[in-house]
Amino acid sequence: MSKRSAVPPPVTAVLDASSRWLPARLGEAEGQLREQSQGHGQLLSADLSATLAAGGKRLRPLLVLLSAGADGGEEAVRAATAIELVHMATLVHDDVLDAAPLRRGKPTIAAVSGRARAVAAGDLLFSRAFAFLAEHGDSRSVSLLAEASAALARGELAQRQDAFDLGISERRYLERCRLKTAKLFECACLLGWFATRPPRAREAGRETSGCDERARSGAEEMAEFGSEIGLAFQLLDDVLDVSGPPERTGKARGTDLLDGTVTLPLILAAAEDPSLRAADLHLLEPPGAEALCDRIAATGALDQVRARALAMVATAKDRLAAASSDPEQRQLLDLVADGVVQRYS
Repeated sequence: MSKRSAVPPPVTAVLDASSRWLPARLGEAEGQLREQSQGHGQLLSADLSATLAAGGKRLRPLLVLLSAGADGGEEAVRAATAIELVHMATLVHDDVLDAAPLRRGKPTIAAVSGRARAVAAGDLLFSRAFAFLAEHGDSRSVSLLAEASAALARGELAQRQDAFDLGISERRYLERCRLKTAKLFECACLLGWFATRPPRAREAGRETSGCDERARSGAEEMAEFGSEIGLAFQLLDDVLDVSGPPERTGKARGTDLLDGTVTLPLILAAAEDPSLRAADLHLLEPPGAEALCDRIAATGALDQVRARALAMVATAKDRLAAASSDPEQRQLLDLVADGVVQRYS
C-alpha cells in the first residue's frame, strides 16, 4: 500500500489513526498477495497480477488486522492475505457468471482472457488461500475460512435461484446477503480475534466456564460486529448500483437489474409503487435499466435502505464495545464502520 493516493479515503483515515503499526502490517499482506500471484505460469500469473493491480478497499484484510490488534503478528498477516485471496476469487468468478466487462473501471479477466482462463484464475486464488494457511499449520483459520467460503457458495446459488424474481421477500434478500457478503466480514473479524488468543481460547465455542466463557462471548460479539458491517456494506452497495454514477462505481448504473438481481431498493420501491412489479427484467436493456433506476429512486426507497444500513452500523458499534476493552482497537474499528457509510454517502 505504498501508493497513498490509491487507498480509498475511509481506509486512509484508519491508517492515519494507526500510524504506529497498521500501515506496515497491511503492506506485509500486500506483499504476500503479490507473492501468491506469481509462479503459476505466464498466463495465470499475468491474470492474477492484473486482478491484484486493480486494487480495492482491502476492507477484509483490514478487519483481520484490526481485530487482532497491534499484537497480531505474522499469523494475523497470513490470515489477512488468505481472506483477500478468497475475496479476489469470488470477484473473478462473479465476473464470469455475470459476463461483466468491467470491475473497478478496468476490464475483467473474463473480458480480456476469456471465461475458461477466468474460471481457472478464480480456482487458483481459492486454492492458494487455503494452501497458504495450511502451510503454516493453521487449522483453525482454515476451518473458519472454509465455513465462510461454503456460505459464499450458498449465497451465490440463492442469488441465481432468485434471478429475475420480483416477488422475493426482504427476509430472503437479507439471508442471501448474510451468506454472500456478511459471512466473509464476520470471518475476517474472527480470524483476527483468534490470532492473538491461546489455543485453548480458540476452542471456546465448545467450552462454558471461566476464561473460556469470556473468550466465547468475545468471539461472538466480534463476529456480530463483522456481520453487521458486512450487511451494511452490501445494502449501501446495492443503493450505489441504483444511484450511480458510473464514473464512481466503475460499472453501468443498474447492472444488478440487467443481471436479474433483485435487491432491497427494488423490493422496498415496489412496496411503495406496485406497478414496478410489472417490470420484465428479462427484457431489460441499459437505457431501460437507467429508467427503472430513476423510478426506484423516485419512491424514496434509497433513503430507506441507507437508514437500515446506518442502523446496522450502530448495532455493530454496540457489539464492538462489548467485545473489546482496548481503546485503540475500538477507535480504529469504529473508523472502519464509519468508513463503510462514508464510502457510499
